[in-house]
Amino acid sequence: MPLLKGDRFTTDSWIKIEGDAELPPSGDILVPFARLLQNWGEIARHPGLVGVVFPNTERAEALQSFLGRLSLIALPFPAFTDGRAYSIGRQLRDLGFSGELRAVGNVLPDQLQFMLQVGFDAFEVPDRFPESVWQKAARSMSVTYQ
Repeated sequence: MPLLKGDRFTTDSWIKIEGDAELPPSGDILVPFARLLQNWGEIARHPGLVGVVFPNTERAEALQSFLGRLSLIALPFPAFTDGRAYSIGRQLRDLGFSGELRAVGNVLPDQLQFMLQVGFDAFEVPDRFPESVWQKAARSMSVTYQ
């Protein structure tokens, strides 16, 4: 899936680690939350940046002790009707997370501005919409009430 930052598609340099797969010797890694909890000692020694895929069934406070070391938090949107990641994203920003907050899964152009308003700044977007649609969505609102 393409990665949208700002109003442009960009290359995703993060290495997604699935399950118990071995960590690469270098590079920026994105690990599941369960793995982060289970193997934090090993992950903390990794020479690259560290990110986590954080499920929307957890409370944002569960990441609080890791926030200073995380550079990316990916929050899944399993369905466009499931808005739990909006709340978690806002809470993570309120807890002081200043790294990349990435929306993954069922991300739609119509929801992009709302995601930006709560603190998301990167989006793993489906191939079914061209870049021009995403660019228009990224620039569609310049003033908000919040």
